[in-house]
Amino acid sequence: MASLRSFFIKQYIRSARDTILFRKHHTDILKMRRGFELLGSRHLLPKNIYFKRIFIDHIPAAWIIPQHAQSDKVMLYLHGGGYAVGSVNTHKSLIAKIAKKADIQALGIDYRLAPEHPFPAAIEDAVRAYRYLLEQGYKPENLIIAGDSAGGGLTLATLITLRNTGIPLPAMGVCLSPWTDLAVTGASVTERAHLDPMIVGHLLSEWAKRYAGDTPTNHPLISPLYADLHGLPPLLIQVGSDEVIHDDSVRFAQKAKEQGTEVTLDVWDSMIHVWQFLWFVLPEANDAIKEIARFIKTKLGKAEAKATV
Repeated sequence: MASLRSFFIKQYIRSARDTILFRKHHTDILKMRRGFELLGSRHLLPKNIYFKRIFIDHIPAAWIIPQHAQSDKVMLYLHGGGYAVGSVNTHKSLIAKIAKKADIQALGIDYRLAPEHPFPAAIEDAVRAYRYLLEQGYKPENLIIAGDSAGGGLTLATLITLRNTGIPLPAMGVCLSPWTDLAVTGASVTERAHLDPMIVGHLLSEWAKRYAGDTPTNHPLISPLYADLHGLPPLLIQVGSDEVIHDDSVRFAQKAKEQGTEVTLDVWDSMIHVWQFLWFVLPEANDAIKEIARFIKTKLGKAEAKATV
């Protein structure tokens, strides 16, 4: 059973969302970005986190390193925000919390955003950041690519691109409420609209078009649900049962398993879109992050053992 706190958080988020819709702020991407940045700046980092801004070519990025992190293991994190909003700043608290629980370093990037930079700009930046880690001497079996929402979809698209181009794959991918179907065909878009306080189902196509530009939204690197999913590393997918894009995770996991990819799909009862973001107030968020850390530690250990055989 979901916590009482989660009930009140849902009501608060629904009220804030309805205010944004009433004022039509969702049509102004610059205003949405500023609002998200302001919200993210209020989320403090966990204790004993080293934070350093860097550039990878043109890409703003940041190292987020817990005090006792293993120095040879890194999570490349791709933030959510519908491919149009969000940044390392908005997600640094979540990134740091996962990294600290998993005892690893993290690298977050500010990939280029739509509509100014539509597909495939975000994938190009994610692949460049991953190659940067390889260039720094990190071994693929010690690397993770993770992301939430659009960043979860971008994580999958990045893994597919790495496989297609012959670049060594990381040990795993971790996806929190990934957006895998920008063609918006999942039944949950309408069936769970009354449950989801975060995402407005009938606006998803509008956000998808911003990112896709002139490319069809069912392109396999825009919507990984339509891609060839064989040969990917082990995946962890967490999704809430109350999400409008619940079916994006369920259908993707089923297809990936059918094509031979190892997938752990965790559906959390009564949880909302990327509830892990609220780890500082929501007990279910902390529980989910503990599961992410457990998955990371287990898979890194297996990957390292396999690499030494």
